[in-house]
Amino acid sequence: MHWIATRNAVVSLPRWRSFAFLFRSPFRTHSSLKASPLLLNARYSERTYCLGDRKSVKGITTSSSKKVKTKSADVLTDKDLSHLLWWKERLQTCKKPSTLQLIERLMYTNLLGLDPSLRNGSLKDGNLNWEMLQFKSRFPREVLLCRVGDFFEAIGIDACILVEYAGLNPFGGLRSDSAPKAGCPVVNLRQTLDDLTRNGYSVCIVEEVQGPTPARSRKGRFISGHAHPGSPYVYGLVGVDHDLDFPEPMPVVGISRSARGYCMISIFETMKAYSLDDGLTEEALVTKLRTRRCHHLFLHASLRNNASGTCRWGEFGEGGLLWGECSGRNFEWFEGDTLSELLSKVKDVYGLDDEVSFRNVNVPSENRPRPLHLGTATQIGALPTEGIPCLLKVLLPSTCSGLPSLYVRDLLLNPPAYDIALKIQETCKLMSTITCSVPEFTCVSSAKLVKLLEQREANYIEFCRIKNVLDEVLHMHGHPELVEILKLLMEPTWVATGLKIDFETFVNECHWASDSIGEMISLDDDESHQNVSNCANIPNEFFYDMESSWRGRVKGIHIEEEITQVAKSAEALSLAVTEDFHPIVSRIKAMAASLGGSKGEITYAKEHESVWFKGKRFTPSVWGGTAGEEQIKQLKPAFDSKGKKVGEEWFTTQKVEAALVRYHEATENANARVLELLRELSAKLQTKINVLVFASMLLVIAKALFSHACEGRRRKWVFPTLVGFSTDEAANPLDGGATRMKLTGLSPYWFDVASGTAVHNTVDMQSLFLLTGPNGGGKSSLLRSICAAALLGICGFMVPAESAYIPHCDSIMLHMKSYDSPVDGKSSFQVEMSEIRSIVSQATSKSLVLIDEICRGTETAKGTCIAGSVIESLDASGCLGIVSTHLHGIFDLPLTAKNVTYKAMGAENVEGQTKPTWKLTDGVCRESLAFETAKREGVPETIIQRAEALYLSVYAKDTSSGVVRPKKTAASSDNSREISKPVSSERSLEKDLAKAILKICGKKMVEPVGLECLSIGARELPPPSTVGSSCVYVMKRPDKRLYIGQTDDLEGRIRAHRAKEGLQGSSFLYLVVQGKSMACQLETLLINQLHEQGYSLANLADGKHRNFGTSSSVAASDVVSIS
Repeated sequence: MHWIATRNAVVSLPRWRSFAFLFRSPFRTHSSLKASPLLLNARYSERTYCLGDRKSVKGITTSSSKKVKTKSADVLTDKDLSHLLWWKERLQTCKKPSTLQLIERLMYTNLLGLDPSLRNGSLKDGNLNWEMLQFKSRFPREVLLCRVGDFFEAIGIDACILVEYAGLNPFGGLRSDSAPKAGCPVVNLRQTLDDLTRNGYSVCIVEEVQGPTPARSRKGRFISGHAHPGSPYVYGLVGVDHDLDFPEPMPVVGISRSARGYCMISIFETMKAYSLDDGLTEEALVTKLRTRRCHHLFLHASLRNNASGTCRWGEFGEGGLLWGECSGRNFEWFEGDTLSELLSKVKDVYGLDDEVSFRNVNVPSENRPRPLHLGTATQIGALPTEGIPCLLKVLLPSTCSGLPSLYVRDLLLNPPAYDIALKIQETCKLMSTITCSVPEFTCVSSAKLVKLLEQREANYIEFCRIKNVLDEVLHMHGHPELVEILKLLMEPTWVATGLKIDFETFVNECHWASDSIGEMISLDDDESHQNVSNCANIPNEFFYDMESSWRGRVKGIHIEEEITQVAKSAEALSLAVTEDFHPIVSRIKAMAASLGGSKGEITYAKEHESVWFKGKRFTPSVWGGTAGEEQIKQLKPAFDSKGKKVGEEWFTTQKVEAALVRYHEATENANARVLELLRELSAKLQTKINVLVFASMLLVIAKALFSHACEGRRRKWVFPTLVGFSTDEAANPLDGGATRMKLTGLSPYWFDVASGTAVHNTVDMQSLFLLTGPNGGGKSSLLRSICAAALLGICGFMVPAESAYIPHCDSIMLHMKSYDSPVDGKSSFQVEMSEIRSIVSQATSKSLVLIDEICRGTETAKGTCIAGSVIESLDASGCLGIVSTHLHGIFDLPLTAKNVTYKAMGAENVEGQTKPTWKLTDGVCRESLAFETAKREGVPETIIQRAEALYLSVYAKDTSSGVVRPKKTAASSDNSREISKPVSSERSLEKDLAKAILKICGKKMVEPVGLECLSIGARELPPPSTVGSSCVYVMKRPDKRLYIGQTDDLEGRIRAHRAKEGLQGSSFLYLVVQGKSMACQLETLLINQLHEQGYSLANLADGKHRNFGTSSSVAASDVVSIS
């Protein structure tokens, strides 16, 4: 796929001449920029382009007295030609018949693709098409949607894209003499943008300037924003209470190759940042591409120089896997300096100024392990793969998804450096031992923060969420147990964001930002002056609709004048309605309503935002001469905003209309003032965007690690001893140290250890293992389990074992079964050899290599020799690892390997049948259990009997060997350090309640020493130490009543309570007790005795379930012991 243009091409041609002869010219880029780091708080704002009254900004002018600098429809530059070719390539993929008919009417003589000779295709200077061309020339590779009244319209090429991908019909049908045109109603804009971005297109949205337009003038228009894949349109969000869902950011990706390996550059336009991963293997690069959707993909010309020397990139040898991944995507070639040229292309794609800089978020690290290969990631479920147990699903509870899950996934695919892994492990350890409640850890996308604040579109909901983030950080800082966790999270957050911030500076900036939001945003429900206006004679719905969009958003002190004006205008409106409408309504009710005659009422006309008199079968002239005659004479028909009569039943008066105008002006001024204050707050916080990004990412990491600590504790996993590799070359590998990995009581990660169904193995690895065993004996499961445990260990996570000693490997490589790749023209053995080549070339003395059933896809004799040679090579590298095989002839080869240890998966004879034990033992197992496996899977008995006869006729000798079981190793246990938390509370009510609970429960226990009543705030969760423990809890409901219960899953029970309507803000007190029986007794005891002490209970009836604790006096026989 070549994107082509020519630098010396003719750029001005007669309109009738075709451009087809240009579409084969070679394309090259020519700009070169040096990248300069940019702090994220450096202000960047897109210049806004407006076109109206034939005027614009930034060099675009239509004044007849000056030199015209606008885009001419008759002149195309070489860049314009490349953009047209880019669109032409995409139009060739369109399939809808209606789209194909529109494409036939395009003419590639301008960026819109309009044929000026068609109806509505004129590009006359100053008309709407001409305006749209000016905007299109600024962002030529974006679909242009222009606001025209109640619609957003697209013409030419953009109209074809809308019809194809947004499901819209062309305007005017499919008339052959009309220019392509399509659009969507304003109310459907969001759906249209979602359809376009989902298909990989960026959209430029042009809005109309609102307000009255002078006579003989066109409406002014301006670029209100852009929608990109991974970056939605946010214009107008500040004025609505809508929480916009931000997808995972999609970067522009560039790939090149050098002597160090492959290089991948990811540029994030929203964040104004880029990451550079150099020295990647082909497999690691493909893994990154599989896990990250990109907006645009650029391939450097250096990739064409493949190892085979053939003309086609990736046809043979190295590069084939990458070619297969890229060939199914849209990409462009580029040349020159990789980083500067890619940054230049990004600025072209997004229409950025040359002065805009991007900062490098990479944190330099010399000892960071290499990223996972694609095969390793898929075979342990780090990447979801059909038939493979998903590692992510067992690392985190089902309630933890979104940003924390993505962080854990990225950490597994790109393991951290040794010191960061230790920080992560220490953080998880502290989290699993604390006894205090923890924050909810509000998670906010960093890209969402940056875009909303930069575009000044953060609304009330988003400011509340930002304040929650800041307050949770400050809560951790102010708590003696949580502050240590906060300090430990600083370095992992630095690595994740590329922002290095001093701890004290970070806390102080969080204080400042939180106070700034608190001073502006209304967070107090007691601000009664923020309630909407209320008048007895006007429907409440009218005032709610007019005022709810701005009331309660900012503190009343900032809009006192506006609130006063709204109140006065509401009173004036109420007075006008009372004076003009009430006498009429009263007279009608008194004279005619009881007889079924005319009816009249004061009604809110929602569509017209007015309060009018509605008279059914009411004619003012007929009612003359009666009481209220003066008011009846003042009535006149009601008209809408366009001067059209609303209907025969709607009436108003001049006084009411004047009062309505005054009231609407007051509410509009108040709303405008609130939006102005919110935008000022966005600008103020944008100066601290680094701190906000850092804080949001810190809480994402905190939630991920907290969730993992809870799930690991539930599954009874352990923290491994993680050690770095020894730098002493004279150190003896057999002395232990970092060249040894020992996993005691290892279980498959997909089994729940707590359920007792897993088979445990002990693996003490100091060199390379050559593993044999029967089919279904557990070889593949063992390799997966070891790989997962090692990966979890070097990432700082808990592992599924009784104890673990894991070295911090520089790479973990797992090769399982291979499939053929018809797209690449490779057999399964070719694919296997490609992976083996990569493994052997990268294996070092610090690597962990796991290969399952090597060389199974070729002729036995030669496959055995290849396997033997690979084993010798791995042995020479000094790596740790396991190679499993059914090629028993390998034991007859004259191998030079010196440190290979023979291991086998055990089997035993049960009632005359050999069955696997799934246990790792010493020795060699030559029994494959092939016949038993085939029989178990339903292969016909006749085939199996014939196979046995053939086997005995050729392989008569006994190939079985004894299996020696290793001695069992006692599992080591680490005594975790407990941190006690004194009971404290801010409210005297909570203190009194806690004392009452302790007093009641203490009398029932022989050993009440150490009994502690702990609190959980309204936006907090229990610590991981409660997982698996029996608890008695007291829920303090918002209605001041108490609910008492007991559970073995405190976090799950709290989530269930808060999920109910009206209980979202509930807080809790709880005690950890020994056993469910004790918890049930204390539950009943508390229900009955707290009720006797005057507390209001929501579940009083539950106290009658057991005859326990009904008396205020405690008998000696009721006393039970607790340990």
